[in-house]
Amino acid sequence: MKPYLAISTLAFLSLTACAPTGTETDPESTTSSAAAVDPLPSWNEGATRTAILSFVERTTTAGSPDFVPPAERIAVFDNDGTLWSEQPLYFQFLFALDRVKAVAADHPEWKETEPFRAVLEDDREALAGMGMHEIVEIVMATHSGLTTDEFAQVVEEWMATARHPRFGVPYTDLVYQPMLELLSYLRESGFKTFIVSGGGIDFMRVFTERVYGIPPEQVVGSSGNLEFAMVDGVPTLTKTAGLDFIDDKAGKPVGIWRFIGRRPILAGGNSDGDLQMLQYTAPGDRTAFGLIVHHDDDEREVAYDRDSHVGRLDVALTEAPERGWVVVSMKNDWSKVFPSPELP
Repeated sequence: MKPYLAISTLAFLSLTACAPTGTETDPESTTSSAAAVDPLPSWNEGATRTAILSFVERTTTAGSPDFVPPAERIAVFDNDGTLWSEQPLYFQFLFALDRVKAVAADHPEWKETEPFRAVLEDDREALAGMGMHEIVEIVMATHSGLTTDEFAQVVEEWMATARHPRFGVPYTDLVYQPMLELLSYLRESGFKTFIVSGGGIDFMRVFTERVYGIPPEQVVGSSGNLEFAMVDGVPTLTKTAGLDFIDDKAGKPVGIWRFIGRRPILAGGNSDGDLQMLQYTAPGDRTAFGLIVHHDDDEREVAYDRDSHVGRLDVALTEAPERGWVVVSMKNDWSKVFPSPELP
């Protein structure tokens, strides 16, 4: 198994930038507020944009045969590769690699212990040969032993200082502007938006409200074990080794039902890790919308799909036409990719 595909299987990471305007709206509202201005200014005219606008109008207009009551207007989105970039590696794994170096002084044994030696020496060959066991070991070592508050602070500090290797900007600048617009448009139309991602839930909850306008209670993700204790009279939750739930592939429908309790009518993803979530949401026999972000723009971002070691899109891309899922071409459907004027 390729190492980064193993990361995908295990599911870890997340993030983005530029908080969208608007919070959850009056559930009785329809598209009237969104109709006053263009709700999707970064989406080019064409079949994809038309399909989105039509679905929202049909499901939110009273008297429409496809009308969906406000309480059932649930929209779920993957994070990595769907709401923000995921190349060259999932951002949470890059965070874990940086954490190995940051705390290495407390672990002198790592200098001669794999897989930590490979990380500390930037041994690309060894890193490329990592399997799932080594990846889990790195994640557990860098994410465990901290209270939830301490971990959130570490993530915040990393977000403020780390820079993307290609674009040279904070990782939160690499959210997709068109998807921010879609999230805002859905909320203005009475939808409730959720993140359902393979990324770590504690990692994502640090920034999702600021970046996406999605509060932490509307984030579903992979989670590790937690332990409660009274520490010096203070109630404390500490992250411990071990995985509690993996919110990837077939785990996504499980996570949706377990933590949301309603079947969505819209799901957005970008890889085969989102296949089962798309199948569960939009099987083709109900009023629902499946959306796949296809990374086909090698000038403004990265072009990849069936053969990628990160965010592999193969089976879902094949199933999309027969199931009626909309495949979003980053190259053709988006006039702009990132919010920052300094980026494409």
